[in-house]
Amino acid sequence: MVDEKTVKEKTVKAEKPEKVAVKKATVKKPSTKTATKITGKKKSVEKTVKTDSNVKDKKSVTVKKATVKKEVKKDDYQPSYNQLYKSKIVPSLMKKFNYSSVMEVPKISKITLNMGIGDAKLNSKALESAVNELSLIAGQKAVVTLAKKDVSNFKIRKGFPVGCTVNIRGNRMYEFFERLNSVALPRTRDFTGLSFKSFDKRGNYNFGIKEQIIFTEIDYDKIDAIRGLDIAIATTAKTDDEAYALLKEFGFPLRDKPAKKNESVEAV
Repeated sequence: MVDEKTVKEKTVKAEKPEKVAVKKATVKKPSTKTATKITGKKKSVEKTVKTDSNVKDKKSVTVKKATVKKEVKKDDYQPSYNQLYKSKIVPSLMKKFNYSSVMEVPKISKITLNMGIGDAKLNSKALESAVNELSLIAGQKAVVTLAKKDVSNFKIRKGFPVGCTVNIRGNRMYEFFERLNSVALPRTRDFTGLSFKSFDKRGNYNFGIKEQIIFTEIDYDKIDAIRGLDIAIATTAKTDDEAYALLKEFGFPLRDKPAKKNESVEAV
């Protein structure tokens, strides 16, 4: 006779591995290859989305830049003196000096303003006020100039602040030249015109102003002292006669040159 207990135990042992096998089959994870394929697809999709967004951003940036450029081209600003030079002065100088090309016609390349301050080493406030005044006059930030060598008579050593300067070019140059010519110089005391002898034989003109008050940008009540400044007008002219004719065409108040003896004899 077979015991019932032994039969039950055998049946239980035989059923257990089948159940476990079924559970394992249901809990099977995807293989590593398939997982990598899926993740690779996700990454590629994310990359394509990112690249598409970057391309759109770049396109929008380029469109914005193009619109800005078009706006700048539409609103091209030219000072009145620059227009006067191109429209009237260039053809008149070409006739007068028989230039073969427009590029030979002289023009103003830059204007330099220089203000010297003797006590700049001891009085720092005077230096600051001079820099501010020169910046207002030029419409551009002035730079402090330093001594290049030791000068025992003036008690100056190399590197000490001596004054301030500013170089003006382009549209600011033409605007400053117009203000200087039409507003500032006529306001000087006992003004009878500028000397025609202040050329440096290379087409550049230099002259001095005794008072900075002649410029309307300076408020008389806010200045601490009356200072002078030097103005140098640099041109591309090769001779003084060409530079003289150029400045005269702009209406610059230069005194007339006396007629030469040969010309006076021919006239008689």
